[in-house]
Amino acid sequence: MNASGDATWLNWTQYADHGPNESVLGSVAGRRVLELGSGSGSNLAHLVTLGASGLGVDVAPAREAVARERWADLASLEFRTAEATAFLSETDETFDIVLSIFGAVWFVDPHTLLPLIRSRMSSGGTLAFSHLPVGSQDVRPGGAGLRHDHSPAAWERLLTSHGFAAVSASLIDPPQGRPVGTMLVHALAR
Repeated sequence: MNASGDATWLNWTQYADHGPNESVLGSVAGRRVLELGSGSGSNLAHLVTLGASGLGVDVAPAREAVARERWADLASLEFRTAEATAFLSETDETFDIVLSIFGAVWFVDPHTLLPLIRSRMSSGGTLAFSHLPVGSQDVRPGGAGLRHDHSPAAWERLLTSHGFAAVSASLIDPPQGRPVGTMLVHALAR
């Protein structure tokens, strides 16, 4: 349960019960959602409780096992272990919504990943992702490593050049007393 008493919720930021909700994605009912870097599956499970069908892909087999066990009662939710570019290259599925919350979009070269995402999206579909803002220190344990940090303007150029439109990128301020906000990017597939 979160602070509001909800059993499931979508969390774009690294802080519990902080930031916008799923309305960033528009209506999810009846839509096919892919989460790249689905972790324990909590964000995707929330969207499934709202009427979406979901597929979570994560590179870590242990994460898939946790997600499968935790969300076994949701019939419209499945999980797979795969690297994001390999999955997108091999699947023939099309998705209405693709999201990545501190996931693959942050860790995979956007010139490789974005065309693959776009190729698996329905026209007019939504891509949304979040990660730490450019220049932020990653304060999470084990957070160091190769990341693709870009400014909002750079994300707009990258996304537009790879078949996306209506790009918006914004910074979600951190809760009071916390040092780092979250960048949230949203775009539509042309």
